[in-house]
Amino acid sequence: MAEAITDQHVAAVLRVFIRRCDPMLTKLRDDGEPVEVDPADPDVDKSILDKVKAVVASIKRPGMKGWGQLPIDERVDWWISRVGRFTSLLASVTGLAGVWGDRLPLQDMLGSASQGLLLCAIASEHGVDDIGIRVRLLGSVLFERDIDPVVARGSGDAAADEEVVAKLAPEDEPAEEPVKGKRFSVKAGFKWLWRQARILFAITGELEKRPQGRIYHKALGMLPVVGMAGDYLGERSALKRAAKRGTKWLAQQGIQ
Repeated sequence: MAEAITDQHVAAVLRVFIRRCDPMLTKLRDDGEPVEVDPADPDVDKSILDKVKAVVASIKRPGMKGWGQLPIDERVDWWISRVGRFTSLLASVTGLAGVWGDRLPLQDMLGSASQGLLLCAIASEHGVDDIGIRVRLLGSVLFERDIDPVVARGSGDAAADEEVVAKLAPEDEPAEEPVKGKRFSVKAGFKWLWRQARILFAITGELEKRPQGRIYHKALGMLPVVGMAGDYLGERSALKRAAKRGTKWLAQQGIQ
């Protein structure tokens, strides 16, 4: 019989996962910033430039003026869309294999990584930087575990946490941080998500507990080729469920 997965085990894995999410969240916030244009350039149409500036000023995104004053629901919705565009399609690629892909843990691994990234973003919007609280948040929403605050926080030794994960799910390559100022390609995005999923593979027995799509998404996902569409819609639905549960959990802790 397989050894039971303890809260200490889950917490160590989640601490590594969360630390590696931070650079990606920064990347997702920064990507899409408007390109600077020199208004003195004679080739620039000033009227068009003014219109572009007006449109850009009306778009609310992290880091822009007034973002922090937006209702939390609007900021969370932005992240659902942002993370969803980045990860849901990647997390649904196993749908191409139909029922055979669903027999493997790949989709749960990638889907859990996607939801974990979103939950880290939501925690950040609520002003939660404490890794212990983030571990408890992810543990509750993804794995239905009520992890003790002391266990969640750990010893603060990041290297020790990395060693735990390395023994359970060794990586083929060392982890890389997203390159600042460089847009992520689909290939690079999948590579990052796969590495995050590999971290969670260390607790693979827990991954089926994560928020899932509707039953009709599952049914469509069982079909070859078109199964990818069903899995994509299912992952988007699951992402929204994870966000809702995460926001509710934070509210229960008195975090608004």
